[in-house]
Amino acid sequence: MFDAVIATLPEQVQWVALLISWIPDVQASLVSLVWYLGSGFGTLLSRVLLLLPALLVVVAIWCTMLAFYTVPFRSHRREFLTALVMLWWEVGRSIWLFWVGFVRFLWMLVGWSWGLLKLSISLFVKAIRYVFLTPFAFMDWLGRKYFKPGVPWFAFLLTIAWCALESLIFTYALLPLVTEVFYDLSGVEARNAIASILFFFLFAVITGSYAMVQALADAMDQKDYKALVQLTIVEISVMFFEVIFLYRELIDALTPWIASSTGVRLGFLSTLAFASVGWIGIRAMTWFFFARYGTPALLAIVARQTLGVETSPEEHRPQAPEPDWWRGPINALKAEHEWFRASARELLELLSLPVLQLLATAINCATTVITSRAAFKLPFTKLDEVMMQDALAQVLRGRRPPPSGIESDCGRRGNALLTACQRLCARRNGAAAADGAVHRHRC
Repeated sequence: MFDAVIATLPEQVQWVALLISWIPDVQASLVSLVWYLGSGFGTLLSRVLLLLPALLVVVAIWCTMLAFYTVPFRSHRREFLTALVMLWWEVGRSIWLFWVGFVRFLWMLVGWSWGLLKLSISLFVKAIRYVFLTPFAFMDWLGRKYFKPGVPWFAFLLTIAWCALESLIFTYALLPLVTEVFYDLSGVEARNAIASILFFFLFAVITGSYAMVQALADAMDQKDYKALVQLTIVEISVMFFEVIFLYRELIDALTPWIASSTGVRLGFLSTLAFASVGWIGIRAMTWFFFARYGTPALLAIVARQTLGVETSPEEHRPQAPEPDWWRGPINALKAEHEWFRASARELLELLSLPVLQLLATAINCATTVITSRAAFKLPFTKLDEVMMQDALAQVLRGRRPPPSGIESDCGRRGNALLTACQRLCARRNGAAAADGAVHRHRC
């Protein structure tokens, strides 16, 4: 195609295109070589590492060959040719820095991936340690806290659990009888609803029985004989109710076994006697084991009263174990927030600076041909140097680009220092002139 364009030119000027006629063939060969080099992963790697440098070389060749056409018409030819030579130095250096930046980016990426892997393994190990050590830490904390003065929660929970268990047993024993009676009265069979209502009714009755035992114990401790007699009568009535309606059913369930083993059939009084002894034995065992400690707490909760607890200094109170397997890493992550921001910016610079440097070199090739001056000062060391928006526009207008980074600061400081020196010299000259005038006046 390019040869066809040259063929359309007059024969007298076709020789002028000899400097650039060979470039399209070289350009096509170079790009084709890079694009189809290798296979599989090698092709991908060659396109990443060689395609942009090859395009930059092509741009530099075009700009250099076109610049030769402008040499006869330039005034400062020596400086212009020097700029062309330095341009190829910039091209080679930019390509080398592109490869070095790519390797540096991969190395830093491997380092950060290794650090993330170590952090993940550390979190996993601490999580496993937390799962295995938490029960032991909780038992240690519970033991230290339980033996401090306070509410006997263990006895309270045992009391509630025992009342629920006893209510469940008697619900199972009385449910057929109560269901049959309810069906005879209403003609409706509601076994599930009756079971729930019966369970809560028996739970209230059994916990009330422990409350009566607690009131009787308090009357004995206070030696209030009048209240003791009254509470004894009430306790006998409670025992009679529970024996007749609850514990008798258990003895009736054992009657066939007793009759088959001993040949003795239990009568009404013997059944009540066995049921009464069972009630007294169960109440005595549970009372002296845990109910005498858990019942006051239950009554205090029901009455919304505060239990008397000996206070201990705040620093001696056992603290609940808190998991440290994730708080430590999370706090460290929050503390290193600025480091992560700086690392993200560094990662962005490592990824973008090599590519932007190649693009800036290509632009420098064009601006060197147009204005004999580079638009960007290479190599880039920081991303801020790329953010100069008006550098290219000032070069195209024939102005020098503003310095960046340290040079800009040094330039501003140098101008300020020069201005201060000029003012000081002016003041000294003025003072000297004034002294000379005074001396002439005296003379």
